[in-house]
Amino acid sequence: MTEAALQQGPLGAAWRKGKIFAESIKIEHTVFALPIAYASLFLVSKGVPGAADFGWLTLAMAGARTIAMAANRVVDARIDARNPRTVKRALPAGLLKQWEMLAFIAMALGLFLLAVYNLSERSQQLWPVALAPMLLYPYLKRFTWLCHFGISAVYVIVPPAVWIAVSGEFTAGAVLLGVGAGLWVAGFDIIYAVQDVAFDRGHGLHSIPARFGVRAALAASRLAHLAAASCIVAAGVVMDAGALYYAGAAAFVALLAWEQRLVSSGDTSRIPVAFFNMNGAISVVFGICVIGDVLVRN
Repeated sequence: MTEAALQQGPLGAAWRKGKIFAESIKIEHTVFALPIAYASLFLVSKGVPGAADFGWLTLAMAGARTIAMAANRVVDARIDARNPRTVKRALPAGLLKQWEMLAFIAMALGLFLLAVYNLSERSQQLWPVALAPMLLYPYLKRFTWLCHFGISAVYVIVPPAVWIAVSGEFTAGAVLLGVGAGLWVAGFDIIYAVQDVAFDRGHGLHSIPARFGVRAALAASRLAHLAAASCIVAAGVVMDAGALYYAGAAAFVALLAWEQRLVSSGDTSRIPVAFFNMNGAISVVFGICVIGDVLVRN
């Protein structure tokens, strides 16, 4: 059925709502997490993973990420309605109703659980642990300037969760890879929060930029990214990685350095470029190098 045909009747309405929802949760930002998950899948599989593992893992990641972003939009709807930067998002703009967003969350949860229950028995027991930080993160800015490490926790979980989903257990290398990914995300979330310093201070919300100022926040971001790079390299050592892995780690470091150069306390205009373009490139390049390393060595 063509898109033009879908524009008519109930199917057309559902199609339009689906497009609005996809835009609302920035579905293209899935590129941040999927390459890390796929790299982990190839590592734990020690080669090309089975089609079933690949398919169910993809569905689980897509479902979890959808739940996380949609829950964030629901929890923050009133805040978004007062923030000039976010007032045009779907819920505050009235493009989606809250019950519609909740319905999409319910569908995503169903797909996530379908995937989980086709993976390892251990993952069937631990799936609430994976969802917990995704659902708690939006509330943290109301209580603590350490909120950036809430979204970081979501990414820390990804590599160990992939190991558990496939093998039922995880390794030290998976944990180091997860901590590296989490610190990377914390670093760029601090940069992203610089955009809302004035709004957060005026509305009693917490973040590192709002608490300590832009200059200190960017310094904290650099420290987080330095620690992330160290963990990525350490993960390679623990997992006895090959040359392509370390080429990916080198690209990871170089692209992080470039990202940091895009933003300064005197010029924050390029934050959107630093946030999406650079982080998408970091994830894709590193993921490809890790997968290539696994294939070459196995």
